[in-house]
Amino acid sequence: MTSDTIGKVIQRSWMNLNGLRLDSGPYLSGAFEARVALERLQAQKEPLHKLTKGYNGGIYNGPQFVRNYVDDLENGVPFLTSGSMLAADFSRVSLLSKKDADSPKLRHLRLAEGMTLITCSGTIGRMAYTRPDTEGFWSSQDVLKVVPNPERIPPGYLYAYLSSRYGVPLIISGTYGAIIQHIEPQHIADLPVPRLGEAIERQAHALVSEAALLRAAYQQQVDQATILFFRAVGLKDITASEWHAQGSDLGFSIKQSPVKSLQSPVKSLRALNYNPRFLKLCESITSTPWKPLGELCVPGTLQRAGRYKRIDADREHGCQLIGQRQLFWQRPEGRWVAGFALGEDVFVNAGTSLVAARGTLGEGELYCRSEFVWGSGTKYAYSEDMLRVVADENIILRGCLFAFLRSETAFRMLRSVSSGSKMQENHYSLLPNLPIPWPERSEQQEIHTLIVDAYEKRHRSNTLEDQAVELIQDAIERGT
Repeated sequence: MTSDTIGKVIQRSWMNLNGLRLDSGPYLSGAFEARVALERLQAQKEPLHKLTKGYNGGIYNGPQFVRNYVDDLENGVPFLTSGSMLAADFSRVSLLSKKDADSPKLRHLRLAEGMTLITCSGTIGRMAYTRPDTEGFWSSQDVLKVVPNPERIPPGYLYAYLSSRYGVPLIISGTYGAIIQHIEPQHIADLPVPRLGEAIERQAHALVSEAALLRAAYQQQVDQATILFFRAVGLKDITASEWHAQGSDLGFSIKQSPVKSLQSPVKSLRALNYNPRFLKLCESITSTPWKPLGELCVPGTLQRAGRYKRIDADREHGCQLIGQRQLFWQRPEGRWVAGFALGEDVFVNAGTSLVAARGTLGEGELYCRSEFVWGSGTKYAYSEDMLRVVADENIILRGCLFAFLRSETAFRMLRSVSSGSKMQENHYSLLPNLPIPWPERSEQQEIHTLIVDAYEKRHRSNTLEDQAVELIQDAIERGT
């Protein structure tokens, strides 16, 4: 509950319009204010279901089903959940069994460019616009699909309107459920969509479409940067399927690590830290030009931030604290906390790589995945659950190091130096000794430039989306 909803008076007429519901959600979401604004708008309004087409009229989620995941694209399809649909980088999303995906029960869950995706279970109303590179992805039953009819309405305009401060309250006002909130297709089928004229609608669509293209380009460039990194040192990144195909780490013994950087007085007796698959990766890297991770980083970095008391604050007086889960979202969302209670180490400079440094070893968990901070990413505060990796640019360029850290090879190596019981963390003495490939300077520059340009595109896409939403909101306000 926010300060502007405390003591809010609810009129009986509002209850009549909402089926005499007595829970507070429909009345505090801003939906009635949005409806009043739209009713005052002189422009024509059409119900959402008349602007969509396809399965179930073009507004649908899906049936409950058992999720059978696989390790390789040959047997699976990329699968977006209500959480992963918010991510910027789709290269590590789970793969749903292709046999299940193509079945009559699930084939309608295939995504296509131009759809609006809405989270419809748990946290309601978060949205994403399907980019060109999500063609052929599938989505879960917890994601509501809105498939616009391009002959009736520009897809980008519909997405921008639904994402606006007029669309979101109307969507979430239909939620039901006590513990886990839900919405269903019928709850938004009659949602009013204002027609603001061809010029505004086409302009909003163009902005959203360009944003989608930039995000697809971002994905292509970060993937290409990682490929170039390994090619520069004569190696190839491992895949999850190749890692698992080597079998379980059972029945091995070791007296001393064959990897030079890991030969030191015993700091760990945990078998995971010396597993054969991990050592094989390290040996392949040390057969090329390489350096220990600790030598590549600015002295005093390669550590997490301190722990600080989190005091809630208003946006005008606080800063947004990003946690591990939100770190990987296209638009990170975090808790607003008072900056005076935090240390300076919660803020990071452009070019820092952040690694999720606490979690469990589940295949779908974020623990040991990496993200690059650039542009608007420097305005956030980041929780102490993230490892700060700051490359010494006299040795290796920061975008170049990130291109390796985001790889499957780095992910498996970082997990192999874990310590802990249920909750894992990187072993403080093994981490700096991890061998990292070291490309020539000219190749570093090419890789670094690719990464930086990719993140420029990613942040530019957010700006374009914001412009589309503001265009629509301004037009509605002028019309009322």
